[in-house]
Amino acid sequence: MLKLLPILLPLIYGYIIYRFSVRNTLRELDAKSTELADPAFQPVLERLAAALGIPRVRVHLYEIEPVNGLAAPDGRIFITRGFYDKFRSNEVSAEELASVIAHELGHVALGHSRRRMIDFSGQNAMRMALGAVLSRFIPVIGFWLANFATSLLAARLSRSDEYEADEYAAALMTKAGFGVTPQIELFHKLETLTGAVAGRPPAWLLSHPKTEERIAAIRALESRWQDA
Repeated sequence: MLKLLPILLPLIYGYIIYRFSVRNTLRELDAKSTELADPAFQPVLERLAAALGIPRVRVHLYEIEPVNGLAAPDGRIFITRGFYDKFRSNEVSAEELASVIAHELGHVALGHSRRRMIDFSGQNAMRMALGAVLSRFIPVIGFWLANFATSLLAARLSRSDEYEADEYAAALMTKAGFGVTPQIELFHKLETLTGAVAGRPPAWLLSHPKTEERIAAIRALESRWQDA
């Protein structure tokens, strides 16, 4: 039993971190958000709801400045105040903002939002367990190698999720009558909107794929649907 402790302890730690992360995330969102109620934006939400065959699509406004959208572990969809302000100032169209919501709906429908919380705690547990094992054989750099390996794996899984959510959003936007053009146009704006700067990490270490690769994937989907 004692021999298994280096593996069991990280797994227990991972579960505790998972529960703690979910609770803190939901508490933060509850404290800093309200349901978005904007008559100028309501028509696009109604079209998304009709395409999904549901009565309504609820979107919450998260009162933080960074430009972002997110799907909570409980399935709620959020747009940040920073993103909403871009819409209010006409830097982002209603259809482009709808593509963000469609993308986040994809994360919920495909189970990404809940799994990411599990992935986060699992990565910490795996990092500790792998680090403990490697350190027995490579005392100086064992934990560093474990951290590097788990970070690469997490980035790859996250990029896969983004492609899947993009595909879901493209299908939903097409069914709602918007097409994929707003989605592509927003991608062209994202670096400016989010304040991206030179010197960021290489794409294979990022949690999101390269913008041009995401656009190419959406165009390929559109071409395939048109040929079908």
